[in-house]
Amino acid sequence: MKPPYTITENILQLVATISEKLGEVKAMHLYKPPTELRKKNRIKTIQSSLEIEGNTLTEEQITALLNNERVLAPKKDIVEVQNAIKVYEQLNTYNPNKLKDLEKAHGLLMQGLIQEAGKLRIKNVGIVKGEKIEHIAPNGSMVRGLMNDLFNYLKTDKDILLIKSCVFHYELEFIHPFIDGNGRMGRLWQTLILMQQYPVFEYLPVELLIKEKQKGYYNALGKSDKLGNSTPFIEFLLNIILQALNDLLQSQNRTLTVKDRISIFKDKIEGELFTRKDYLNHYKEIAQATASRDLKWGVEQQILLKFGENRLTKYKYKD
Repeated sequence: MKPPYTITENILQLVATISEKLGEVKAMHLYKPPTELRKKNRIKTIQSSLEIEGNTLTEEQITALLNNERVLAPKKDIVEVQNAIKVYEQLNTYNPNKLKDLEKAHGLLMQGLIQEAGKLRIKNVGIVKGEKIEHIAPNGSMVRGLMNDLFNYLKTDKDILLIKSCVFHYELEFIHPFIDGNGRMGRLWQTLILMQQYPVFEYLPVELLIKEKQKGYYNALGKSDKLGNSTPFIEFLLNIILQALNDLLQSQNRTLTVKDRISIFKDKIEGELFTRKDYLNHYKEIAQATASRDLKWGVEQQILLKFGENRLTKYKYKD
């Protein structure tokens, strides 16, 4: 069964605007930000997603853990961060369309925190906030079937990926397939779904904005629960994604250096031999002379190998 939701005019407008922004990101070669920015954004993502769940570690403490330095903090909080670091490092190894990979990622994310890490729940659960039962999740005996249906929707439905990623996020929270860790898994898996088509999402700290609008996040979940469809949640998350892209474009309005261009093109060419013409086809905004200087610099820095001379010259990135 297809999860219930309605594609409103607001959703269509948000998708159109986000698509325009993604085009700008591609044109500015920001789909893979410079190494230092990627590292900072990864830290912000981990810190924000875990803070939503009550973790106390700061960005500075997470940076220290990444650098294998000692941190004084509750053991549980340290384990949560160490697990999240491992999961995000392995993000590219998971297939977003496979339930087994979701279970595998949850196993690593919750290792040493709960006994049922990596296992779909078979118990019945309810989500309690204060003295109020906020949400009664589906019966434990239904979880695997519901998750199989959800992954089938993700793989086969023809709706736009931006929308499907939001629907998946909401439905995972509604089904509550694990005893614990569902919130962080929903946010993680939406990132994984999106980055298959839009690489920029691997380094876009959407979780930071969700943390800043945490009340709105939970309100959107609650509103969707009451309506019986994910439409309000889709609209909320698309607004968050749009803001994250706007923030990226505003913060990275810069001219690429030769080092940036050579680094970005490495991911594009994926180890193949290439010519100056191939390089120019990727960077249409630079002159032939600039391309020649870039490639010469790459060879001098021992980043590139050069084969042949003049028009027959080809290049390859060193392994």
